[in-house]
Amino acid sequence: MTLKSRVGRKGYIILPKAIREAVGIDEGDEVIIEIRDGIVIKPAKKKINTDTIKEKLREHLEKLRRIKGRKEPRPGELASISLEEEFED
Repeated sequence: MTLKSRVGRKGYIILPKAIREAVGIDEGDEVIIEIRDGIVIKPAKKKINTDTIKEKLREHLEKLRRIKGRKEPRPGELASISLEEEFED
């Protein structure tokens, strides 16, 4: 499964809550970043259950699909699907 994310002004990338929960990444945890054919980010301390990741991503994408007919959501509309705001300065 593939998920797109945007790079913020300072190079930050937001990992959606569904992904963090699926792989067990909590605030302050260390991650390993590898450069292969692209970039691979994985938790430094925990084993990843790929079935859990796929299910969490399916749930997240289903919530996003329920927002129909617009490219940009209305203010507050995404609050129920756990997306986070971009990092501030």
